[in-house]
Amino acid sequence: MTCDEAKGLIHALIDGELDAGHACEVETHAANCPRCAAELADYRMMRAALGAPALRHQAPAALRARIENALPAARPSNVVANVVSMPSRRSFLRGMATGSLVSGALAAGLVVFVARRDEDQRVLGDVVSAHLRALQGDHLIDVKSTDQHTVKPWFNGRLDIAPPVVDLTAQNFALIGGRVDYIDGRPVAAIVYKRRAHVINLFVSQANGPELPATMEELQGFNVWRWRHADFSFYAVSDINAEELQEFGDKLAAAVRSGA
Repeated sequence: MTCDEAKGLIHALIDGELDAGHACEVETHAANCPRCAAELADYRMMRAALGAPALRHQAPAALRARIENALPAARPSNVVANVVSMPSRRSFLRGMATGSLVSGALAAGLVVFVARRDEDQRVLGDVVSAHLRALQGDHLIDVKSTDQHTVKPWFNGRLDIAPPVVDLTAQNFALIGGRVDYIDGRPVAAIVYKRRAHVINLFVSQANGPELPATMEELQGFNVWRWRHADFSFYAVSDINAEELQEFGDKLAAAVRSGA
């Protein structure tokens, strides 16, 4: 893939609109092209900045008070009794103001929900692309070992986190090693397991936000199990069936919680 071809697909990659094959081609090209890698990182940084919570502003409560104080006084109480009661201008404008505030809040909430959903899909796309890169290239494992006490310290100094490394060989998920990979433009731990002939890539990164329950999704023909716990986000991706990957996730979560 040339730089011109990659440049035309970078935006689609960031928006999660590429299939697994094209996404892998763009990611592979960017991994070997400093110019395209920098451009991809800039776009991802811009997208993250535009979705930052700091850009969302809520109207202050004092604004409503100023609007109410600026409205004309209510109709005098000595109006003719048999005149049909009509809403005052003040009540009408108050209703409009309240409706506008409610509509604005609903719209803002919808925008935040859509932005978060888009970001989730983009990260899931990155996870699947990283899994494909590792399978198609010669970069599945940087440290080859079945010993968790060898794999875990290998990440020291290579990442800002110390990811938990769990040996699930006795549960028929063999630990075979680990490497450093990139998700959403940031370095993450990739801990590699095997279930028969199937590879499971477990990506572990620093978490930002509250703990979330484990979920399972299917993307581009791969199953992705994800979980947020303590200071870590976990993404396990493989072509094994969802039931087996769920079993892997359940055993991993139990071991992490127990500190095994």
